[in-house]
Amino acid sequence: LLKQKKLSFSVQPIDKFVEIRERLDLIGTVIIDTQDLDVSQQQKLARIIEALEMENIGVILISSRMEVPVKSFSLTPAKTSFSMGGTMESVSIDELWVRVSVNLAYRKKSSGLAVKPAIPPRQVQRIYQNKLAQQLSMTGAMVDNLAEQLRLAGLVQQDFLPTRLPSCKGLHWATTFLPAEWVSGDIYDIVRIDEQHIGFYVADVVGHGIPAALLTIFLKQALLMRETVESTYRVFSPAEVMKNLNVRMAAQTVFLKNFIKSFRFLSASQIILNSNRPILQLHKA
Repeated sequence: LLKQKKLSFSVQPIDKFVEIRERLDLIGTVIIDTQDLDVSQQQKLARIIEALEMENIGVILISSRMEVPVKSFSLTPAKTSFSMGGTMESVSIDELWVRVSVNLAYRKKSSGLAVKPAIPPRQVQRIYQNKLAQQLSMTGAMVDNLAEQLRLAGLVQQDFLPTRLPSCKGLHWATTFLPAEWVSGDIYDIVRIDEQHIGFYVADVVGHGIPAALLTIFLKQALLMRETVESTYRVFSPAEVMKNLNVRMAAQTVFLKNFIKSFRFLSASQIILNSNRPILQLHKA
């Protein structure tokens, strides 16, 4: 890179800085390869950076070469990019050169010299326009991917809704489920408990999106309407159903505990229908 730009440069080990320090007036910027430094070199590095900054010399730290092709818009495309110290992203040769240019311009200005941009402004603008276009393209792909995942999550959630409603003499059932988003914090169910009893509920989880939808799935599994012991069973009253659900929610681990701590909860109405009489028992919580 520096040869292409026809700049004078010298590669020196960290231990030689004591000698270089006497001629800092000749230095425009410093690029330091920090990969594989031992403890003593890391300690020296901190003092070196401090000394350079006191002389208004910009420092660029390169933590590693990365085997990630990054397109270059002004130089020959490289097979590797660079990981800059203090960041988690890779930068191309172009971006590295822009940082070098800024440091050189700052050094010249602080030394009272006339500053000439080391890289043409239009070229800098073109580099960052292309980078912005790439980032926007990646962002758009991520948004599309997230939307598809939410759509699939919504289909999975709807699979937990009843597909067949119980038949009962003198009663007709009808349901409509229209979530405002792909996933919903609302859920209902209608099940035949035995030949005499039908149980159904409607629940609404506070909030929207994935967290609320996950809690509805937990609700579907945790809300029990009868207890079976060996060959006999007992139908829970609506009050018992709500009490047992609350106990199960309180006993859950990390997800629900964090969910409840953030003041999220659900409200539900559970009804038991005795189809022989008919009598409705209702409990809301």
